[in-house]
Amino acid sequence: MATVKIPGGPKVPGFLKPNSVTPEGLRKSGVRPAWMEKPHPLAVVGKFLVIAIICFVTIYPFVLVIGTSLSTTEEINRKGGLVLWPDSPSLDAYYAIFSGGTVSGALIRSILITVIGTAVHVVATILMAYGLSKRDLVGGKFFLMTVLLTMLFSPGLIPSFLMVNALGLMNNYAALILPGLISAFNMVILRSFFMNIPEELKESARIDGAGDLSILWRIILPLSKGVIAVITLFTAVGFWNSYFGALLYLESDKWPLPMILREYVLLGAPMADGNFNSEVVVPSQAIQMAVVVVSLVPILLVYPFLQKYFTKGVLTGAIKG
Repeated sequence: MATVKIPGGPKVPGFLKPNSVTPEGLRKSGVRPAWMEKPHPLAVVGKFLVIAIICFVTIYPFVLVIGTSLSTTEEINRKGGLVLWPDSPSLDAYYAIFSGGTVSGALIRSILITVIGTAVHVVATILMAYGLSKRDLVGGKFFLMTVLLTMLFSPGLIPSFLMVNALGLMNNYAALILPGLISAFNMVILRSFFMNIPEELKESARIDGAGDLSILWRIILPLSKGVIAVITLFTAVGFWNSYFGALLYLESDKWPLPMILREYVLLGAPMADGNFNSEVVVPSQAIQMAVVVVSLVPILLVYPFLQKYFTKGVLTGAIKG
């Protein structure tokens, strides 16, 4: 009796039918394919070490920043400026930055700018992407090329400043939102996703009397939660971390949190208009790290709620069928 060699498996006596190399056929024949074999112990140890190193490199800076922000003056001076695990944790640094009102006011402004800017950006991008996804749109190619040109040719700093100034948006939060209202990159991603949705669904809705807005709200958006969640998260992070627009267009009394963080971390000193509680004496290093923690926490709290849709959106397009 001849032997048959299954790729990734042992030699099996006898003859195998052509359909026996399928997963069902291999299961019935008792042959374990390569992907079902137990990995080598060294491979398991290697994977564990790689994952452990990645986790350590990722988590260590966060722990170091949090530990320094909770440390006292003596401990920071004794340990050279950065503390991984404080011996006597203290909230004096957080009490100092919030008692003055500068950081708390900047935090509220950043939250409002991020929420409003993200909502307006996502709505405008969805509307444009849906309009340009219609194959029978008159002038659709012209508008699409106009949007794509913005990815190749940016207006530059001086023209952008002159435009904002001419529109009367100086020292106005709208200057941080309106100039970049629609992202060409996000629009292209949404347009491609909308075009892959079967036309039969849209046609059946039109037969039932639904208009474009009803189709977008009842059919397109429920099927696009993953990609919309990804775009929403990236847009929110962009608004939250943006400081250059505030530096150009806003006065210091309207600065969001990234500008306050820039002042503390880069300049190493409190803002000129910051009023800290004089009764609490804390090191500047602890204040800097406390502001960093305050700027990180909101985004870290939002991500778990979008993780399911984020993972689905990243995998969108990777698997067909």
